[in-house]
Amino acid sequence: MIKKSYVKTKKQYKVTFELPTEMVGKGRDVRVLANFNNWSWDGGLAMTNGKGTYKATAELPAGHYQFRYLIDGWDWKNDEDAEAYTDSGYGTLNCCFALDAVAAPEKKQAPAKKAAAKKPAAKKAAAKKPAAKKATAKKAAPKKAAAKKADDLKKIEGIGPKIAGLLNEAGISTFAQLAKASPKKLADVLQAAGARFRLAKPDTWQEQAKLAAAGKDAELKKLQDELKGGVR
Repeated sequence: MIKKSYVKTKKQYKVTFELPTEMVGKGRDVRVLANFNNWSWDGGLAMTNGKGTYKATAELPAGHYQFRYLIDGWDWKNDEDAEAYTDSGYGTLNCCFALDAVAAPEKKQAPAKKAAAKKPAAKKAAAKKPAAKKATAKKAAPKKAAAKKADDLKKIEGIGPKIAGLLNEAGISTFAQLAKASPKKLADVLQAAGARFRLAKPDTWQEQAKLAAAGKDAELKKLQDELKGGVR
C-alpha cells in the first residue's frame, strides 16, 4: 500500500510504502527498490517492521515511478494495492504509481465594485389573481428498477482499488458487466484516467469476470494462479 501527501514547503511528495508483515514474515530485511534509487539493493529504501507492517518513507518530486519490494536480497514481492502494473522486461511485473505536478496557486484578483442597487419598481395596484388549477388525479410515480448489486471488482487479478473505482464511474460495477465490456471500452477508461493507469493490461479481465459472474471460483483461482498481476 502506498500513501502520499504533498508537502507545500518542499514542493514535493512524502510517499509512505507499507507491506503487511504476514506477506513476508517477521525479522526480514525488506527494501523498496525502484527507478528512483536505480533498482539498487545497497541504495534501496530500508523498511522497518512495526505493528503488522513493514514501513518506509521517501520524499519524491512529481513524476511516474516503478517499484518492487525485495526481501533478503533475493525474494521479490509486489504491492497488491498498486495503482497499476507494467512489464519489467524480465518476465515479471513492476508496480507503478504517479505523483502529479501541483500548479502554483493563482493570485486573487481584487473584487469588482458592486453596481448601485436599482430601486425596486412600484408595486402594481392590483395583483392578478392566480388562475385556478384544475384538479387532476396524481399519476403514481413509476417504481424505479432495483439497482444491481455491485461486485467487488478487486477480486479480478490486475484490478486494484483505484481501477475498480474508475470502472464503477464508467458504469461497470458487476462481474457480468465487466465480462461483456469491450477491450476498447476498457482501454478508453484507462487512457482517460491518465499516465498512471495507461500501463495496466486488461487482457484477461473479461475472462476472469466471466468465471466470477458464473460463480466458478475454483476455475477462477486456477486461472489466476497462472497469471502475474492479471497478465499471462
